[in-house]
Amino acid sequence: MSYRSGFIAIIGSPNVGKSTLMNLLVGQKVSIVSPRAQTTRNRVMGVVTRPGLQMVFLDTPGVAAARNRLGEYMLGVAYESLNEVECILFVADATSGIRARDEALLEKLRGAKAPVVAAVNKADAASPEQIEAARAKLGRAGFVGQIVVLSAKTGENAEELVSALSSHMEEGPQYFPDDMVTDQPERVLVAEIVREKALELLSEEVPHGIGVGVEKIGAREGGRLTDVYATIYCEREGHKGIIIGKQGAMLKKIGSLARHDIEWLLGVRVNLQLWVKVKDDWRNKESVLRELGYE
Repeated sequence: MSYRSGFIAIIGSPNVGKSTLMNLLVGQKVSIVSPRAQTTRNRVMGVVTRPGLQMVFLDTPGVAAARNRLGEYMLGVAYESLNEVECILFVADATSGIRARDEALLEKLRGAKAPVVAAVNKADAASPEQIEAARAKLGRAGFVGQIVVLSAKTGENAEELVSALSSHMEEGPQYFPDDMVTDQPERVLVAEIVREKALELLSEEVPHGIGVGVEKIGAREGGRLTDVYATIYCEREGHKGIIIGKQGAMLKKIGSLARHDIEWLLGVRVNLQLWVKVKDDWRNKESVLRELGYE
């Protein structure tokens, strides 16, 4: 029996659950998750390997109007991922339905060379009427091949989606080893974990102005302990105070939550040291975007 493989671009509006869905399919966290829109900033790759089959998922930033250079970069990443893939997975939120921004994105997909499969997500939270309305609207698009209703949160119908996507994989090589689940370097994964915890804990006005850079990851004590030095960048002096918190309480909370996940990722005890620096308007500065890995 021949080996089948291929690349799948995951695309959709902000906050429809793309990263949660990819983490579910891969079987572990490779893309950070937050209830805040546009959490994903880079293209993140997740690899699903099964007997005779390998599917490589490209999780893209949520598609929204660009408001700064970082937004323009994110938009470019999302659309570039549609080129040269075997399949496009369009994700919609059943609870909010197919909105104007979803319809605009669907129009852009109309001319895509790759077949489009749609996932109507958040079925666990939506009513039957909401689910049916989303299905009907996607069906009327005329070019969406298969529509799968599922819940990335509970895993409901995930296998049905895998089956739909695998039908579009072509005879080809196994691109990555069996045990590889992402292409993200360790340093990037660590930075993203810190950013995820900051997003979880901070108030509405701060998160999109946050970037995280990891200066050093180094082992000591014979490899039993790893030092991680990271800096949280924000755009305003007032935000720095919020991130640090009274007597450093907020920064300690961020560090404690992040350290737990980083230790799980690296498999060793971690000494995490966090700093906070102000870089005014960094989302519009190419040099800082490059420094933080948005290239």
